Amino acid sequence: MSSTAFSTAIGQARDLLRWRSPLRTELWAARLTADLQPDEAEPFLRRLVEDGSAEARLTLAALSAVNASAEANPPTGEDASLSAGAGTGPAAGGAVDGGVFARAANGVMETLPGWVRRMGRVTCEGAWYGKADPYGEQTLAALSFRYENGKEPHLLVVGIDQVSGGLAVDAVVEEVKFLDDLDLRAEEPGVVAGRVLDAFELGDRIMGALVAETLPAVRPVALLRAHAVPDLVRPAPDDTMSRFQELPELPGAQEAFEKLAEFVGDRPLWWSPARVSQFLTSWLPREAILSEAGIAAMPEVVRAWSRFSGGHAEVLAQVETDAPRLPALMADDSLAGLGKRIAHAQHDR
Repeated sequence: MSSTAFSTAIGQARDLLRWRSPLRTELWAARLTADLQPDEAEPFLRRLVEDGSAEARLTLAALSAVNASAEANPPTGEDASLSAGAGTGPAAGGAVDGGVFARAANGVMETLPGWVRRMGRVTCEGAWYGKADPYGEQTLAALSFRYENGKEPHLLVVGIDQVSGGLAVDAVVEEVKFLDDLDLRAEEPGVVAGRVLDAFELGDRIMGALVAETLPAVRPVALLRAHAVPDLVRPAPDDTMSRFQELPELPGAQEAFEKLAEFVGDRPLWWSPARVSQFLTSWLPREAILSEAGIAAMPEVVRAWSRFSGGHAEVLAQVETDAPRLPALMADDSLAGLGKRIAHAQHDR
């Protein structure tokens, strides 16, 4: 980090000492973490230690606080190399062992005002989850927090891309009233926090993952907040399928629904016209073995699921376009995948 950047950081820390805001300081330290390249971290920390001013000590304390989750779960081996090259980031907190920040900040917390020690010491007050768009191609996981003294309530919102497998693609920290503009369903905090951590972990494992340019600057705080939630559930389940109570009373309907559930997997909120078409015209003929009753019931099951998933006109129209083709597609053995052909061969023996 250049001398100009160091001076800028010290100047910003001076302002933060006047503001006395743990939240502002954490968000600033997260942005600072994002700007640090892996080979810059230790020289920058050494310079802060050598400087020794209150501003330098605050910077050390804040960097240590926001990277505490990286200290607890540093990437190792293959994961470390994947993290370092994933898309637009993770930032330095994903590639630098959090212990580096903790060691550099050893002993400085006690030399700073008491409000500094509240960084990271939050209580989760609620959690919500739901679609970010009509088709659920992205979902939002939201967690609300306030500090142990009851002040600075805030909301963490993480965008999770379903089309790419469920990885974190953006995150913001906002006032709690931001939740009023989101159509999300209240859920258990441990489950929602688990989904956030699952989504970040998946992104770390995908080379070239495309995420928002703003994500690296929020990532350290997002991870810190998710780790602060008690009773984490990992991997975090989704109960959407179990809430579906509109199965048609038709022969083969249960069989058809089981195949639908297999297809949607752990991303049941994602139900778009393209996904409908993929299911009816590609996945079922390639993968599924169904009785004649199951095939006959499938269109009505998919209609019911589409209504449950929002009843969007474009989705229902796609069902009407593709459903009539299903019997012929299921009867075309040339469309069957290898697994389906092997299963058929074993059944015919």
